[in-house]
Amino acid sequence: MKKENLMKNVESEEEDDLRPEYDFSHVKGGVRGKYVERYRQGTNLVLLDPDVAEAFPDAKAVNDALRSLLQEKQTPQPR
Repeated sequence: MKKENLMKNVESEEEDDLRPEYDFSHVKGGVRGKYVERYRQGTNLVLLDPDVAEAFPDAKAVNDALRSLLQEKQTPQPR
């Protein structure tokens, strides 16, 4: 088999990966790299241990609890 034919077979296999329900023909005006700056800024992900994660239903609950803890820490304690 020639190299050209092999490359065509590989390309045609890749094209067939997309399911028919993913039709992007109606999508117009896409912007490449639209969110690249946000991505470069990074995120701060923290993996909770399973026992801690069970105590919180969602990310908002975790953030609220941490903010409350920070607020308590910043409040001067009476002596």
